[in-house]
Amino acid sequence: MIDKKWAQTTFQVVLVVLVLIALLLTGVRLLLTNAFVQIEYNMPYFPEDGYGMTKAQRLKWGAVALDYLLNDEGIDFLGDLTFEDGTPLYIERELTHMEDVKVLTGAFLKVWYADVSLLVFFAVLAQRSGRLSAFTQKLSRAGLYTIIALGTLVLFLMLSFNAVFTGFHRIFFEGDSWLFLYSDTLIRLFPLRFWQDAFLFVGVFTLLGGLGLWLGFRSSTQKEKESTESNG
Repeated sequence: MIDKKWAQTTFQVVLVVLVLIALLLTGVRLLLTNAFVQIEYNMPYFPEDGYGMTKAQRLKWGAVALDYLLNDEGIDFLGDLTFEDGTPLYIERELTHMEDVKVLTGAFLKVWYADVSLLVFFAVLAQRSGRLSAFTQKLSRAGLYTIIALGTLVLFLMLSFNAVFTGFHRIFFEGDSWLFLYSDTLIRLFPLRFWQDAFLFVGVFTLLGGLGLWLGFRSSTQKEKESTESNG
């Protein structure tokens, strides 16, 4: 027979992982919007392109790159693009990398959908079994653990972004396929400053999401407990 305490602890760990992934990938999904690109390019500190591309051009081509990651088109969607003088917008190495990024983006989104669906399933199951209060308590704890984990990560990002950025690419991409020259279009459209802000945004978003879960469900659970005690 399964030990009840062990089962509850296991479920709590599973819930922490699901909440952490859901918040992280929700932040990633928000990055994949023209709104984020627009905001980032309009930041006063955002670096200009040293090779002459205007902000309007960067916004235009940045939006097209984003469209490619989310649509069903092949690499020709980017491969057929050219500058005004007829020069290809992307070299072969960049196109290969964008194919890899598209595959990774699709995998992230599938995990996100599955993760959120599982959380909804557990919530419905808890509601129907009369254990919603216990479930929200666990969500509150999951939020607290998320704060601890992401607080550490955000601090590390602020102190050593290059290490996190490099580690991320070494995990998800082969070799040095993600390294480019400053003159390459991908770097001109999405310089290091863009990725610093993107990683920080996801970290802070997840941190705030964890805070919302912790405080929101803790307060609702406390109110429910107080109401039960007063009725009794």
